[in-house]
Amino acid sequence: MPRLAPGDRAPAFRLTSAQGEQIALKDLVGSPVLLYAYPAAMTPGCTTQACDFRDNLAVFADAGFVVVGISPDPPEKLAEFAAAEELPFTLLSDPEHRVMEKYGAWGEKKLYGKVVTGVIRSTFVISSTGMIEHAFYNVKATGHVAKLIRDLRL
Repeated sequence: MPRLAPGDRAPAFRLTSAQGEQIALKDLVGSPVLLYAYPAAMTPGCTTQACDFRDNLAVFADAGFVVVGISPDPPEKLAEFAAAEELPFTLLSDPEHRVMEKYGAWGEKKLYGKVVTGVIRSTFVISSTGMIEHAFYNVKATGHVAKLIRDLRL
């Protein structure tokens, strides 16, 4: 899949949230957005990453960012994940991975030495006008949020 780069227009989307609401990128534009793609709710790495975003949400909010997570999980599982981990930001369901494909966050990757197809853990910094400012691919679940804060100088 092609990867996004700074200066690209962020691909439009409309997905169902953990609360069952339809959320579109155009609903979020006006504020900068941190859109992060993760493989599966309630797994150790994804929980670590989500909790890091939760624990640092004030840092992002103070800089004006809206944090949004996206995974192939159904909305019901995302709602359970959000409740269990007290995640105060939007989680979106992309079960057919159409949006993640547009963002280059779905494709071949190595997992335990094997090549598999799935979510490529990624984070996209989208400007308030809908442009990609940064596209981070193959990020680590642990430590990524701290690195993001450093890279964005927040």
